[in-house]
Amino acid sequence: MSRSVRAFAPASVGNIGVGFDLLGHAVDGPRDIALVTRIDEPVVRIDAIRGDVAGVGVLPLDAPSNTAGRALISLREKLDLSFGFAVELEKGIPLGSGLGGSAASCVAAVVAANALLDAPLPREALYDFALDGESASSGSRHGDNVAPMLLGGVALATAERMLALSAPDWLHAVVVHPDQVLETRRSRAVLAEPYSLHTVVEHTAHLAQFLLGLQRGDAELIRAGLRDVLVEPRRASLIPGFAQVKQAALDHGALGASISGGGPSVFAWFASKTDAEAATPAMRAGFADAGFDARAYVTPVNAPRAEVLP
Repeated sequence: MSRSVRAFAPASVGNIGVGFDLLGHAVDGPRDIALVTRIDEPVVRIDAIRGDVAGVGVLPLDAPSNTAGRALISLREKLDLSFGFAVELEKGIPLGSGLGGSAASCVAAVVAANALLDAPLPREALYDFALDGESASSGSRHGDNVAPMLLGGVALATAERMLALSAPDWLHAVVVHPDQVLETRRSRAVLAEPYSLHTVVEHTAHLAQFLLGLQRGDAELIRAGLRDVLVEPRRASLIPGFAQVKQAALDHGALGASISGGGPSVFAWFASKTDAEAATPAMRAGFADAGFDARAYVTPVNAPRAEVLP
């Protein structure tokens, strides 16, 4: 059996606007890679972190404070393993980007570590370990990023399980990441005040239409549902240029657009790859007009899941 395994985890769009802490989809673009080595010592070590790590301080090498480290500690303890793991992380997802960077590290690590077990677990069994890992960064166990990374495509994440959701293959997304940093804890803090019952009911109606539109492959139902009246209004002011980027997407025929995860990245869904590509320059220009350079990714919504690398 190989003593070391490399695995990648893709970026993701958390929430998908209307599914706060519940929905997400994978992104075929930036990714994190974990090299995990099985070691005799019954501990978890983070030996190195390289790559795109600028922006929000130094990532911790202390395993319990690191998302990958905490996930593997959880795996070791729950499976009562006699051996441990040493981890090296290659960060390809910018920190504080709203693209699931903290989740990707722990997902890549658990996928790699699982391949090193004497009896590897089914993919669904890795969810709980990844949730434990994600909590090291966000302070809570929410799976809207880890679930689509583990399953690919669109996923529904509850406290107990992750479920793959069907989505039509013609759906494509543009994800634009500006040269800004917005830490998850700050973007969650603005949601602390209570919401009115009217707003919650309106949001639920949008979510129901969105999910039904996915199931039926109905672009107009998706368009009717992809409108976030709950979270986006409170977070929009934290992202300079957001309004311009969203409007650019809608002007180019987007089914909907909103904040990716906690921001500052912005995503938009389109009914074809051609439409998505046509909208990309205008969406980037929205951030440029606000004084920020931006990277853009065009991706199928049904993007691939995390996997072991050759």
